[in-house]
Order: sequence, then C-alpha cells, then structure tokens
Amino acid sequence: MHDVAHRAGVSQMTVSRALRAPDKVAEVTRRRIQRAMDELGYIPDLGASALASRQSGLIAAIVSTLENSIFAQTISGLSTNVVRHGYSMLLGTSDYSTVDEEKLLRTVLGRRPDGIVLTDNVHTAAARKLLSAARVPVVETWQLPDQPIDMAVGFSNRSAARAMTRALFSYGYRRIAFVGLRTPDDRRGQLRRRGYRDAIAYSDQSPRELFLEAAKPDLMAGATALEEIVERFPETDAIFCAVDILAAGIYFAAQRRGWSIPERFALAGFGDFAIAQAAGLDLTTVRVDGEQIGSRAGDLLLARLRKEILSTATIDVGYKIIRRSSA
Repeated sequence: MHDVAHRAGVSQMTVSRALRAPDKVAEVTRRRIQRAMDELGYIPDLGASALASRQSGLIAAIVSTLENSIFAQTISGLSTNVVRHGYSMLLGTSDYSTVDEEKLLRTVLGRRPDGIVLTDNVHTAAARKLLSAARVPVVETWQLPDQPIDMAVGFSNRSAARAMTRALFSYGYRRIAFVGLRTPDDRRGQLRRRGYRDAIAYSDQSPRELFLEAAKPDLMAGATALEEIVERFPETDAIFCAVDILAAGIYFAAQRRGWSIPERFALAGFGDFAIAQAAGLDLTTVRVDGEQIGSRAGDLLLARLRKEILSTATIDVGYKIIRRSSA
C-alpha cells in the first residue's frame, strides 16, 4: 500500500479510504490510485479491508432470470451506476422461485454485501426476516410493493396491463384473450392478470384467460398457448400475453399455420423485449425502461450508503404503451 500511495501521490490513509469507502474519495483521486495499483500489479486484500471497515464493497443482485433482455438491462443500469462509485457486483438468479431466492440470500448475506437489489417482490417469511436482520439497504424492483422491505423502484404492473387491454379495445378489438403462467411465485404476472380483468369488467365481454403450467415463459409455452386458445376461445380477435416471449411463441406458431397477424388476430405483449424485434415481430407491447430501474435502484443504495436523508424510498418509473403493426 505504501508503494501505491507513493506512486499515486497520496497518503496511505487516502488509499485505504478509497478501498474501504470509495464514495468518500474524489473520483479523480480514485482513478489515480487505481492507475497506480494497475501499474504495480497490486491486488488489495478485500477480505481484510472488509473486516477492518465493516464494508465489503459488494452490491448483491438477485434477479428472476437472465434469459430475457429486460432483467439484463436492469443489471446493466445498476452495475454501471455502482461500479462507477467503486463497488463490485455479486449476481444470482432465482429462476422465479422464492425458495431458491431464500437459499441465495443465505449465501449472499454470508459475503456481507453493502446493499441488495431484488427483482422479485414475493419472498418467503424466512427471506424477509433475513433481509430485515441484515441491516443493509434493500431495493425491490419491477413492482411497487404495498409493504416494501426497505426501498422500491418500479411501476404498477396492474395499471400497465389494464392500460394495454383498454388500448386493444380502443383499436377496435373486442374478444381479447389473456395468456399467462400458473406460477404462484410470479406476483407480477398475477397483477397483470388483475389489470386485464379490470379492463374487461368495464366492457361487454367476458374474460378469456389461459394459464399455462410451464415453469417459466418461453417460445414453446407460447406455441402451446395458441393451440389451447384456438380450442377454447376460437372467436378470439386479440391476444394479450403477460410477457413478450409468450407472444413471440404464439407468433411463430401462427406462422406455421399460415396465419397472418393481425389479420387472424391481434397480438400484444409486455416488456418490449429485443427477441420479438429480432424475430421480425413488430409487436405492440408495454415498454418499461429496465435500465432506468437498475440505475435508480443504484441511486437509492448509494444515497443510503452515504447516510443521506431520502426524500422518497419509492420511485415509480412508469410505463408506455407502444402500438406496432401486430395490433
């Protein structure tokens, strides 16, 4: 550390502070210290530093999945923000399982992270207890829970689904079906279903709901959905999927049948995923800025770590209905 301090032109105390509490050191100084460490090949003992400062320099994130671009964007926004302030990322995936999330939390908390970001909002009682006992900042994302553990960044999934269903009515469609998964831990999917039902309740139509037994949304689940809709609701003129990838699966299955969209039926999704655009599907969807969610979650964590007084612990990033040629 003495050599690093000498080369960077700062005191050893400043080097130590940059490693232990990077937010307390000017960015230009941190860069000079990092350059000196790179030139000397110096790797700090982060474990010893964490013991001395009671800070690990780690921000942990547990996401539902990395198989769609939206959560990847959230991690990108979060990582860009916190890494710029000297923190490192620790990442885990729960695969939409509250049980797996709890297991991951036990492992993650053993690393003593300085903050935690979660993309799920349904947790086991044990997980909530672990997070409360950890006494570190926690940000739940992608929904605005009625009773957040600590802080939250997201939007109203129910309101967004209601808005999309109403939009389909306004485009002239009447017999609108909703496709989701029968996954008890998927709170977002449940809220999107409620939003759909809210809009249907104010129409002259009855709900046309299909819930798949698939463990997670994928193209095959979408193909299965189309088969069941044709059988159960043959009069359907629009299909609203709880997630874009289900809509993409329906689109491919419709193509195999020789059907055109929206001539055979309109199609709408949720998320504005890149996969739909890459597949050539000009999908009407609900757009949510996943990267902004991650970045704003980082803002809340960093402010709390700096012991700042927050004007709000909940941030609503909103959503936007994007109409494209599929509807």
